Amino acid sequence: MSTALTIFGLRAVLYPNGHRPAHVHVIGNGCEAVFNLHCPNGPPELRENYAFSRKDVVKLADELAANLATLCDKWRQIHGHHE
Repeated sequence: MSTALTIFGLRAVLYPNGHRPAHVHVIGNGCEAVFNLHCPNGPPELRENYAFSRKDVVKLADELAANLATLCDKWRQIHGHHE
């Protein structure tokens, strides 16, 4: 597991054995959400949510979108192509 980004004290992680499509797990405070990144152009899209509020999900998606290039690059470094 590789922390690709820290958002509001939460970890956005990529798993080395992850599968396509490119995605990130946001973990912390007893919650987890998975966002498909839709590299390279986005926008990130919520795929799974475990206990984050709707308001938090929107904030997380916005922050992931603002850092999409970095996240997609890190995905590519670990897994190769985005598709």
